[in-house]
Amino acid sequence: MTDFDQAALEDKLHRLASEYIQAHSTTESDPLSYTKDRERLVKIVSRLLQREGEIIPRKMEEEIVQAVVHRIVGFGPIEPYLNDPRVTEIMVNAPDEIFIEKDGELSRVKISFRDEEHILNVIDRIVAPLGRRVDESTPFVDARLPDGSRVNAIIPPLALRSPALTIRRFSPEPFTLKRLIGLGSLNQQMAGFLQACVRARLNILISGGTGSGKTSTLNALARCIPERERLVTIEDTAELQLVAKNLVSLESRPPNIEGTGEVKIRTLVHNALRMRPDRIIVGEVRGPEAFDMLQAMNTGHPGSLTTVHANSPADAIRRLESMVLTAGLDLPQPAIREQIASSLDLVVQQERLPGGKRKIVSIAEVHPTQEEGWEKIRVKAEEIFTFQREGLDDRGRTLGEFKATGIEPRCLAVIKRSGFSVKDALED
Repeated sequence: MTDFDQAALEDKLHRLASEYIQAHSTTESDPLSYTKDRERLVKIVSRLLQREGEIIPRKMEEEIVQAVVHRIVGFGPIEPYLNDPRVTEIMVNAPDEIFIEKDGELSRVKISFRDEEHILNVIDRIVAPLGRRVDESTPFVDARLPDGSRVNAIIPPLALRSPALTIRRFSPEPFTLKRLIGLGSLNQQMAGFLQACVRARLNILISGGTGSGKTSTLNALARCIPERERLVTIEDTAELQLVAKNLVSLESRPPNIEGTGEVKIRTLVHNALRMRPDRIIVGEVRGPEAFDMLQAMNTGHPGSLTTVHANSPADAIRRLESMVLTAGLDLPQPAIREQIASSLDLVVQQERLPGGKRKIVSIAEVHPTQEEGWEKIRVKAEEIFTFQREGLDDRGRTLGEFKATGIEPRCLAVIKRSGFSVKDALED
């Protein structure tokens, strides 16, 4: 077998295949037919490779052909990982620095882009069909692929070393409380309690860091909502996978190239109130929309759900306070705290633990405490369930168990009055 430069051969085949497509597309009714028909493209590249006369092992020949096809119509070297259902995150830091998260574990993979220009081409291929672009005037983009995957791309000069690309993929299998139990995110007792809380129309805030599993838990809780109810979901990037019969899904919109046309989450929350929802689900509150969400929870839309970035239930409440202050309503802090305490019932704290497992580490009930008059009102998050950690195993995974704290939640009376029980069978 003769020595050959695989990268150079792939470059040459890519050029020849592109020229072939360009030369023959004018005679086709659909000029993109060659790039839409992947099997046809594979045959073209295979024939071009045979003409080169290189003596290559069959397995390597298939690898080269697929690499060239991925370069023409796919997403380059990361294409195989986009087709692997076990991969949940793909992170490109530089042409030869690519990481994936698979089965909850982060690892570096032995693939690479040719250069920074190659990354830029793939980014453009991803975002162009979505009506977005990345260039000097718009050096970053946050978008959603047709399969629901979330894409973030950022280029120099904001990214100092190289264009960076992050793709968060979502499981085609819907998340339910039963599935989360199977994944070890919570236990049966916690799941039964949360299902009863959702059915009894308690307002729930899911808190956690980036990649902690907040959206998966939000999906699972939302699936406990009775089918007869009308839901309105509001998200920056649509990620929820709901199957409600009476569902309206809204998505915010960034400004266009001219800097106009932006539609913020807060505007959509205002609009949702006019759509006769039984419940409003906001994918994540980040700013002044927090006040509108609390208002909705407290004025005719109980049982609503949302998420927030925070490291503990107490931190989540403090973040809500800060976000409400940005609404520009000049409310005194005691009034904000009273609004939070009267609107919010539970905080579910999610965390991605060492070793990659995502768990609900705390379920806390929210209620006010008061000392020395109205101006001293505080919001307390009283823990009902917790995940008690017991160190790491030999693979670096967190050991521990879920436990009830022994505190009887006040909301049990609400659940009972609503005709539900924490011992009801879990729904699929």
